[in-house]
Amino acid sequence: MDPIEAKLDYENILMIRAAWYYYMENYTQQNISDLLGVSRAKVISLLEKARQNGVIQFRIRQEGDRRIQVEQDLSARFGLKDVFTVPGAGTLPNLNESIAQAAAMYILRRLEEGDFLNMGYGDTTSRVLNYLAMAAEKPLNVVSLTGGVSYYLPNANSNVFNARLHLIPSPLLLSSQDLLEAMRQEPVVEEISRMIPLSHMSVVGIGSMSDQATIVKNGIFNANDFTVLKLQGAVGDILSHFMDKNGRLVAMDQEGRLMSTGLEDLRKLENVVGVAGGPSKADAILAALRGGYLDVLITDEETAQTLLDRS
Repeated sequence: MDPIEAKLDYENILMIRAAWYYYMENYTQQNISDLLGVSRAKVISLLEKARQNGVIQFRIRQEGDRRIQVEQDLSARFGLKDVFTVPGAGTLPNLNESIAQAAAMYILRRLEEGDFLNMGYGDTTSRVLNYLAMAAEKPLNVVSLTGGVSYYLPNANSNVFNARLHLIPSPLLLSSQDLLEAMRQEPVVEEISRMIPLSHMSVVGIGSMSDQATIVKNGIFNANDFTVLKLQGAVGDILSHFMDKNGRLVAMDQEGRLMSTGLEDLRKLENVVGVAGGPSKADAILAALRGGYLDVLITDEETAQTLLDRS
């Protein structure tokens, strides 16, 4: 899906959501404006488009009805501020790419000039950052939540990268705990640590225990590490901290060498957006939700339904 198609699809989803809240939930246009993070004029435009396109007849089309109901049920079950789902996961050629594009559009609508945005480590979040930096009209202020500089840099396809990066100048996994502690005391690292809790929003990926996990593909962890973690009950990770099915931290030797924001610190941040989807991620996303680490979830419709079925 190219950026133009993604934008059109996102607009369609916004239109359906606005129509649902206005006609089915009796929200005011201002309520919808606040909820969707768009102007009231935009809400009026979306409602008019819904009428013109036939979305509003005697009821909202079944597809939009079902998707919004899943989003609302998932939000209520886990106390989330919002859930946004990408439709048609089974037909998408690259699910991670589609979710990343949707996440970038969702986030841009909720950032104001001067806001700072924390970003986590991983393939999906790297894609989100690149889409954000290409679409932003003014430079974004981005703060890294982990070491591992390469995942925060522009990819080869980024013709425009409109972002000011505040990065921790460190590998993700250091060679010793002593070196980690020494690095944390460096002034530049301390400065970034002070910036993280002041940022308006944080974006994190959610990793699975698949052999295709980013942390395995890039060689930071190996297959044996994953085997041990699975035996200890790990179902996935956030910011390279591994969780059991209830979202509790799984002890591992590498934990004391990770240059990464801790799970307890993450839980204290406001507006944490989790970005992940697909069948292999369901258990990990569910663990993140049970652990209370997320305020917003951006995923695909099928995964959202799976999370409801398993919870």
